[in-house]
Amino acid sequence: MKRIFLFLATNLAVILVMSIVLSLLGINRYLYGSGLDLGSLLVFSLVIGFTGSIISLLISKPMAKWSTGAHVITAPSNPTEQWLLNTVQKLSNEAGIRMPEVAVYEGEPNAFATGAFKNSALVAVSTGLLQSMNHEEVEAVLGHEIAHVANGDMVTLTLIQGVVNTFVIFLARVVGFFVDNLLSRNAENGGGRGIGYFFTVIVCEILFGFLASMIVAWFSRYREFRADAGSAKLLGSSRPMIHALQRLGHMESTDLPKNMTAMGINSGSRFMSLFATHPPIEKRIEALQTGRT
Repeated sequence: MKRIFLFLATNLAVILVMSIVLSLLGINRYLYGSGLDLGSLLVFSLVIGFTGSIISLLISKPMAKWSTGAHVITAPSNPTEQWLLNTVQKLSNEAGIRMPEVAVYEGEPNAFATGAFKNSALVAVSTGLLQSMNHEEVEAVLGHEIAHVANGDMVTLTLIQGVVNTFVIFLARVVGFFVDNLLSRNAENGGGRGIGYFFTVIVCEILFGFLASMIVAWFSRYREFRADAGSAKLLGSSRPMIHALQRLGHMESTDLPKNMTAMGINSGSRFMSLFATHPPIEKRIEALQTGRT
């Protein structure tokens, strides 16, 4: 819950800082004079900026189960499921968190962790991962996902997304009003919200959203290094995680559903690296070998 409040407070702080900067630059006077209610825009940006992210976070577990068809293990039906539960329990105790739900889903080698709170998370592994790796390597992958949960990565990623959403919404509408007033040249009645405003807002939201996604992707890549290091710490050695990554690098891995991509263990993207949610496997291995996080 504390991280949720942090998320809300950060969005509020972003809005406040933007308001102060506009006031110091004198831009707000122009905007008010041009018919833009800056206060309403700030509230609007705040509400829209975090509402979608918060909702997506709160429904992340049921959405993950639905989108992957994951089966939550409540009563182990075979030795593999029993081993999974025991391993996740051990790693969770080591990480100091409550044991998450453990699930298995049909698919190529991959795994993910999700959930709004680190003491009520979900860790899922694919049948492909279980069939293609030995126990030590699967344990390393589970340690990676447990590290994500213990680090609060799901909430922090939502925080980052909410902040960039706020900037996108606010700045797109500010630019929209400037362009609309330039096109209408009707300073007497403020220019109104004409076609120039709506077209500019749409274009700017796409453009700013495109740029903002680079920030979210950068953090997602950074947290992968941290989770790899977290796995090495939980297992007492970086060797199992290195072996797991090496094996993943030689496998054909299908993508997770789009909403789960950033939560997975493996990303097959070899292009547009600025927008990749995962670093290249060779860089992750290098970081583990050199002790960098």
